[in-house]
Amino acid sequence: MTPTQRFEGTKDYVATDDLKVAVNAAVLLRRPLLVKGEPGTGKTVLAHEIAKAVGAPLIEWNVKSTTKAQQGLYEYDAVARLRDGQLGDERVHDISNYIRKGKLWEAFTAPQLPVLLIDEIDKADIEFPNDLLQELDRMSFDVYETHETIAARERPIVVITSNNEKELPDAFLRRCFFHYIKFPDRGTMQAIIDVHFPDIQKTLVTKAMDIFYDVREVPGLKKKPSTSELLDWLKLLMNEDMPLDVLQNRDPTKAIPPLHGALLKNEQDVMLFERLAFMARRNG
Repeated sequence: MTPTQRFEGTKDYVATDDLKVAVNAAVLLRRPLLVKGEPGTGKTVLAHEIAKAVGAPLIEWNVKSTTKAQQGLYEYDAVARLRDGQLGDERVHDISNYIRKGKLWEAFTAPQLPVLLIDEIDKADIEFPNDLLQELDRMSFDVYETHETIAARERPIVVITSNNEKELPDAFLRRCFFHYIKFPDRGTMQAIIDVHFPDIQKTLVTKAMDIFYDVREVPGLKKKPSTSELLDWLKLLMNEDMPLDVLQNRDPTKAIPPLHGALLKNEQDVMLFERLAFMARRNG
């Protein structure tokens, strides 16, 4: 992606104006784009759509709680080398046979400028972002076992996502271009729904969105339903051919929504709505 190319979203991804600005600024500066936001707001999908928009390969590094920064560079399998040595395998004479390339190595040496996604960086240990600082700055690292330096041919487009579960170090934040994806307002949500369900009945969408946004506003809700859960719910409503009167004037504080398993993802929230519905019936 050159400075003259601009990300404008894709036919499958509705990008708000501020998100387009953030993506294009990060690409121009060649700084990692750090994207935060509620789960289900399209952070991970954004990297896929950037790659699709510019025709770049996507390299995904899915971070887990046990992930170490070194794994993104490379891993040396000393156990395999020892085992092969005991078996008399000739491979042991070339240590590079036991070096496993990480995702950063792949991105640095890709023949075509890639998009590198470091997904859910806040899942890892707090030292994980700090351990990547030098490599993301220099765009190179040393392989001590083979005495070689792996340097990026060109700075890859780096997208880093976070669910805001942990505070990231200041030194790491300074090196990123930051964007928070706000939860979509009704206009943006309508555009997202139109992309996924172009032929859906407009009245159904209006009534379903009324319920959806009301559910999100219920006090005490542990997990608010996300965009992806609204899309799942709409798909179910269409598949079940749900009559509109089932959604008519439906107040989520007085009656639990139909097919609520698509919207409510833990027993505490289901029990909350059941209690609210029971109290409404008792007082009604």
